[in-house]
Amino acid sequence: MAANPKIDELRNKRAQSHAGGGEERIKRQHDAGRNTARERLDILLDPGSFRELDAFVVHRATDFGMENNKFLGDSVVTGWGTIDGRLVYVFSQDFTVMGGSLSEVHAEKIVKVMEMALKTGAPVIGLNDSGGARIQEGVASLGGYADIFLRNTMSSGVIPQLSVIMGPCAGGAVYSPALTDFIFMVKDTSYMFVTGPDVVKSVTHEEVTFEELGGASIHASKSGVCHMVGENETETLLLIRELLSYIPQNNMEDPPFVPTNDDPLRTDTSLDTIIPDNPNKPYDMKAIITTVVDDGHFFEIHEHFATNIIVGFARLGGHSVGIVANQPAVLAGVLDIDASEKAGRFIRFCDAFNIPVVTFVDVPGFMPGTVQEHGGIIRAGAKLLYAYCECTVPKITVITRKAYGGAYDVMSSKHIRGDLNLAWPTAEIAVMGPDGAVNIIYRRELAEAEDPVAKKAELVAEYREKFATPYVAASRGYIDDIIEPRDTRPRLINALEAFQNKRDTNPPKKHGNIPL
Repeated sequence: MAANPKIDELRNKRAQSHAGGGEERIKRQHDAGRNTARERLDILLDPGSFRELDAFVVHRATDFGMENNKFLGDSVVTGWGTIDGRLVYVFSQDFTVMGGSLSEVHAEKIVKVMEMALKTGAPVIGLNDSGGARIQEGVASLGGYADIFLRNTMSSGVIPQLSVIMGPCAGGAVYSPALTDFIFMVKDTSYMFVTGPDVVKSVTHEEVTFEELGGASIHASKSGVCHMVGENETETLLLIRELLSYIPQNNMEDPPFVPTNDDPLRTDTSLDTIIPDNPNKPYDMKAIITTVVDDGHFFEIHEHFATNIIVGFARLGGHSVGIVANQPAVLAGVLDIDASEKAGRFIRFCDAFNIPVVTFVDVPGFMPGTVQEHGGIIRAGAKLLYAYCECTVPKITVITRKAYGGAYDVMSSKHIRGDLNLAWPTAEIAVMGPDGAVNIIYRRELAEAEDPVAKKAELVAEYREKFATPYVAASRGYIDDIIEPRDTRPRLINALEAFQNKRDTNPPKKHGNIPL
């Protein structure tokens, strides 16, 4: 049978669209330690599942010699595929075509898959590798960015949106990722900044490198813009696959249930002795988390930012949960500006996507000092409080040691709709720590004492026995039960199953006014 010329033409055009910017530019991409747009999709998606859209689109610009500088598909690859058999929509910017710059049609392609994702209720994943707006197209490219920003905003809280920074991301290009739920970066090869090093130097006279200004380590540890960092592109894309295993397709579904061989009734006696006898001595809260959750696996988010609080995903009895925990090993677990904002945002994501929140509490209060007060600790702390108050998913709290002052209220207390609030016998629930309380209450007695040090020690012990215990709170119903630490895992799993059908509602409103 003779070959069909129409089919041959189709195959030739598809080969052209797959060629990107040509062999030389692809080689340059590989030499820089980076994959091409299509190679990245091959790593991210299940084999053979990708279905491309708009492979034959070309840009419409005619000025500055652009009429004869066209590539099929332009500078982005778009479509859908599956991850572990679940539908996702994707776009992958192609740096080999005009530096991945965003043209009018580039933006239209992204908007199309975002709208499809919203209509079908599936996550959208953006692999960002772009030099920014295409200068030759002027305001049309800027308008394209705004079209994308609008879809990011409309999709927020409806479908999960994940961004992976695979190369440079500058200017307006950073704001679409910033509007998404999670940002992943690649060590040493990805950058984000509003203005690059040259502009910074000309305006502020600062000498700064790409890495120092907007590298992965900076955004993961200092700015908090980046949630996770991979050692290389493959690891980063595999982290995306793992994250999706904890979250639902959209806000109308429950997160995936994954059966486990880890006994839901398992107890662990090591928890009975993990809290030091000295109330001022630190311990690692992550040791408690990994002991309690299924198979000891905890998928931490924002690991290197605001390390005095811990957030991440895990499973309990196969149920996906969001974990929020004070970290007494860092700054005694105190709440500061960054920790409050980090936890508040994570809680709101979990609430939007029906993921129960489990909170482990060991908090001495909010960070004191002029730096925090002038920086807005009141506003930041209110963000965390707002997030917990607004949250309607099952909320289970375990107080392991300290829960002092306003921080006790904020950390998912019974008073702000905590569903089940448990405490270990080592819990200390009070207006403030015994030392501070004694200094205020017994100021005159201490001043008149023959041995102020001995007198204070006596009063501190008395205060701790009377007030800094879980039993006063339990007697008022503020704590639902005081449990042996070894029983934490079975109690949490039982609570998740008991509250899986709970319903809380908030008053009808357009939206609240969170203290931003």
